[in-house]
Amino acid sequence: MLNTKEIGHKICEARKKLSISQAHLSEHLFISPQAVGKWERGESLPDIITFIRLAEILDVDLNYFSESILPTGMAIASGNSLVKLSAYLPYGKQDKRLSWDMSRGNWLDADFSGLKNLHEKFSSSNLQRCLFIGSDLSGLLLKSNHVDRCNFSGSDISCSHIQNSNLVNDIFKDCSLKETEFSESNINGCDFSGACFTGATFKSGTFLKSTLTDAVWNRTTFIGMAIDDIVFDGILDNCYFENCAFTRVTFRNSTLINTFFKGKNLKRIRFVECRVDKLTYAFLKSGKVDLSGITLLTQ
Repeated sequence: MLNTKEIGHKICEARKKLSISQAHLSEHLFISPQAVGKWERGESLPDIITFIRLAEILDVDLNYFSESILPTGMAIASGNSLVKLSAYLPYGKQDKRLSWDMSRGNWLDADFSGLKNLHEKFSSSNLQRCLFIGSDLSGLLLKSNHVDRCNFSGSDISCSHIQNSNLVNDIFKDCSLKETEFSESNINGCDFSGACFTGATFKSGTFLKSTLTDAVWNRTTFIGMAIDDIVFDGILDNCYFENCAFTRVTFRNSTLINTFFKGKNLKRIRFVECRVDKLTYAFLKSGKVDLSGITLLTQ
């Protein structure tokens, strides 16, 4: 049984030792000063994730508050510039003992690398400069998220749903985005080098100024997308572009096979040293595309 009065006293004592006001502490935790006051009066307790952040800010070990706030055997490191949660967030059997949810929060400069089984736990959150390197994020749901300058390199984000979200200057190098759906989302300035988009779907959003070097495009669908300042390279196999708005879009050194184009502004697409099969050629020709940079593949 947790002694809320005792923990509240310890929070207050550590805060005053560092000459930090309740208002200043609340700003770093993205909560109200009233919430800090309730903790210190023993009227409520932080959740486990806030305890971890609190320990870092106050430069104490979690055991300073109470050995019972975490499952037995979990080690905590404090005093780091980044909070590395992968070492101590509960999952597997521990999920039954302690529930955690990071949705509807503000997360800045945090290291979540190696996490798994997130699903909806970051939905509706503001994420800035966070690390998710090498994580298993399959089945992730991001809904109404703002994700800015985060690094997802080498992560599995397959079979995920990204809805009504903003992805800005994020890194997705060598990520698996198989069967992932992006709907009504804005993607701007992201690096998808080496990413796999097999079976991925993009609907009713924007795709701007992003790097796609060596990305894999197989059964990838774009419907009603605004695609600006984008260069496609490599092989596009059984891909689909319908009613997309193209601005400064280039296919360079690409091979297009069974790739469907439908829309009114295909003339804005530029093809440089590309190879296409007869079916794709027919779609492009009917859209009055400049075919001078295209070579027809031989059977």
